[in-house]
Amino acid sequence: MTVVYDKLKECVAAVRAVTSFEAETAITLGSGLGGLCDNIVAEATIPYAMLPYFPVSTVSGHDGEFVFGTLGGKRVVAMRGRVHYYEGYSPEEVVMPVRLMRMLGAEKLILTNVSGAVNPAYGVGELIALKGHIASFVPSPLRGENAEEFGVRFPDMSEVYSLRIRKIMQKIASELGFEYKEGVYLQAPGPQYETPEEVRAFGLLGADLVGMSTAIEAVAAKHAGMEICGVSCVANMACGVGSGKLSHEEVKAAAAKSSPLFVKLITELAANI
Repeated sequence: MTVVYDKLKECVAAVRAVTSFEAETAITLGSGLGGLCDNIVAEATIPYAMLPYFPVSTVSGHDGEFVFGTLGGKRVVAMRGRVHYYEGYSPEEVVMPVRLMRMLGAEKLILTNVSGAVNPAYGVGELIALKGHIASFVPSPLRGENAEEFGVRFPDMSEVYSLRIRKIMQKIASELGFEYKEGVYLQAPGPQYETPEEVRAFGLLGADLVGMSTAIEAVAAKHAGMEICGVSCVANMACGVGSGKLSHEEVKAAAAKSSPLFVKLITELAANI
């Protein structure tokens, strides 16, 4: 049995000492998007700091706790805040929360983030469904000894983001009255924002969005057999695409502005996937 799996078993035991709640769907919330948790009818809340070996959020806008409860009539576990590679954690540590939620019973995963738009056809505040990602600029969370308890040594990544769920999301977007758009997300290591030259290169590679999370979490979730969807809130136009300097405060403000529609979309997704 792998060391990572042993550590996660201890985390499971710590959670189960607090709650026996079994979630159907896991939700990871990006910067400024944690307000969704206020709409969850909570049965238990567990700070990351209570769990052995667990990474703790150090970034403003990431509270660092699991919320267990119901959303849209379905049983969910949500991360109010995530941890990032740029905080100094290893990729293996960054994906511990996703793997833990899988071990706690979640079979589906809604990954959310805020991002910079590489594609000039997008606008600030738009919600974009992820159809694919580029994770080549950050180390794989599957490096090292394979955790066979989760999946095979060489997992297939031909459809990381579920086409089935994307079709459901398209229908929900129509019902909520906003234009459905899909894009490819590129994870950069951070924490610095990308240069205009990097953004142009990312566009040539096929990226529509750039951010500092999500892709390695999706890799780990796919490895563990979860069905995944991704939703990105455009917080700004990436460097060189728009004008002006970028800041984390701008990111949180854009997320807050999009929050009402974001909450409706994620609630409907939880209810229908």
